[in-house]
Amino acid sequence: MLHLGTARTALFCWAYARRHGGQFILRIEDTDLERSTEEAVQVILESMAWLDLSYDEGPVRQTERLARYREVIEQLIAQGKAYRCYASKDELEALREQQMARGEKPRYDGRWRPENAQGKVPPVGVTPVIRFRNPDHGDVAWNDLVKGPIVIGNSELDDLVIARGDLMPTYNFAVVVDDIDMRITHVLRGDDHVNNTPRQINIYRAILGDNAILPQFGHLPMILGPDGQKLSKRHGTVSVLQYREDGFLPEAVFNYLARLGWSHGDEEKFSRAQLTHWFDLEHVNRAPAQYNLDKLLWLNAEYMKEADDARLAELVAPRIAALGGAVAGPALTTVVALLKQRARTLNELAEEAMLFYGPHTVADDLLAQHVTGKSADAVKAFADKVGAVAWDKAALNALLKELVGAFGLKMPQVAVPIRVAVTGRAQTPSLDAVLELFGRDEVQRRLAAVLPRIG
Repeated sequence: MLHLGTARTALFCWAYARRHGGQFILRIEDTDLERSTEEAVQVILESMAWLDLSYDEGPVRQTERLARYREVIEQLIAQGKAYRCYASKDELEALREQQMARGEKPRYDGRWRPENAQGKVPPVGVTPVIRFRNPDHGDVAWNDLVKGPIVIGNSELDDLVIARGDLMPTYNFAVVVDDIDMRITHVLRGDDHVNNTPRQINIYRAILGDNAILPQFGHLPMILGPDGQKLSKRHGTVSVLQYREDGFLPEAVFNYLARLGWSHGDEEKFSRAQLTHWFDLEHVNRAPAQYNLDKLLWLNAEYMKEADDARLAELVAPRIAALGGAVAGPALTTVVALLKQRARTLNELAEEAMLFYGPHTVADDLLAQHVTGKSADAVKAFADKVGAVAWDKAALNALLKELVGAFGLKMPQVAVPIRVAVTGRAQTPSLDAVLELFGRDEVQRRLAAVLPRIG
């Protein structure tokens, strides 16, 4: 699934390509058949579409390029840069345990390198994997676009498996062939890939030669949860599409992801156009970013306030239906316009809208708490007068003030009881606006249903 970290990587790649007039390519790296499902691929495509991360090429699926990978593998074997390894899983596990017992770093020992395998007979029943023959000496160095210069000794690297027994290529090999064929110039990815990069650079050089011009690599800092630990499901991080289900607007999630580990001065809220104009790698933080749900909720609330009411109504309608409400009565666009200032998500907006589209129920304890004494008399007086008042906010507000004066009460002692009687809630937006939206007939119907319960 496309999670926040992967989505942010895609967004940074998209923004970098757009900033520099390049091409953004969507590649589905699906050679790990156990982990790659068609469902997951569709979630990636749907997530990209929801965030409006348009790509110039793709989606390119690695499983459609197997013949090309096998061609390069055979080329490397013929050149002595790759070889067949017949070590069994049990054999490799025993090697690992021995090395760890000696306090050594676990690594493949090259036992099936051609010079070490002379005279060996391949064991019966073991399907060989293909290993890349990593250089024994020297260093792998690159100037990381985010982290700066990085140098790793070849002595730290062992002979990587580049194809499994069924000749299905592994990630580190397939991406190199793809990058070469697709003429990739820049690779931006999470910094959990830093250890993969020297291996890949060696494979690039094995295929293209030592003087080959390689892509430039940038490794983005990881995203941590509020507790400083690596972001995981316990922090509520889920598929990007779950944020859609939870009522977030795509532009808010887009904006939030852009700020996770990158900044432009003190700007917190900005458009896609501004991001593509501003985006650079110099302002990508080297330190990990920290996920903050409260900030995302704040940002989403800001975008909802600005959003077109008709669009919000279209997004909220099915959520109201899911809550058991029926959109009838006041137009949903007008309800959304009244309520959106108070909601942080579309789901909260739908819950607020149930004020108008849900059943009219008033709890006995709420009536007993708020509609008593003079306040109860004010509600009855309101019911008597509401049939003759002009039906607009100004006239309704004037009536409320008249009742305040007539009964010697404060405004909350009049407004809250009427609100409870009409809506079943002690808190709503401005009462005169709510009453205006309900309409005279509905307000009278609701009052008639509640008045017999008022002492």
